[in-house]
Amino acid sequence: MKKMYFIAIYPPQEIIEEVKVFKKDLALNYGNSKALKNDAHITLFPPFSRELDLERDIHEAFQKIDTNISPFELTLNGFGSFGNPKNPVLFVQPENNNQLKDLYLRVRERFNFMSYSFNPHMTVGYRDLTYDNYLKAWEVYQEKEYKTRFLVDKILLLRHDQKWVPIAEKKLSIH
Repeated sequence: MKKMYFIAIYPPQEIIEEVKVFKKDLALNYGNSKALKNDAHITLFPPFSRELDLERDIHEAFQKIDTNISPFELTLNGFGSFGNPKNPVLFVQPENNNQLKDLYLRVRERFNFMSYSFNPHMTVGYRDLTYDNYLKAWEVYQEKEYKTRFLVDKILLLRHDQKWVPIAEKKLSIH
């Protein structure tokens, strides 16, 4: 049986709740309810499918990610978007951060079986967000202020079991 997995950074619960307010706004006012299904996070390696009996290998690769780096602060500042008419996305924008890029590259060293571009973001609206509603929402959100920060001190490996469930975590620390 195949399962879906991905690797991400999750902010503290209070930021997840703050971002959920924006997701609820998009659900109520812009017909976008799908984003409510997932808690706010920053993807380091996108969802991939594997047979469940290969999960041990996934765990082993995850544990081999070099997290010998200091925990770091990540600032979220305002909103951004991917204005693709077929698949528009609205998100909370992290400020440019070299430690985040470094962490991503360390994940890529162990999880390199598919190519993707790294555009760190915390999704607010996507999937069932129509392009027309995206344009209306973006008019509001491109000027909306939201700024917060949190300490990135671990990464999570998640598996999809009706919803995304953390199955392993790896702390960042200088040994």
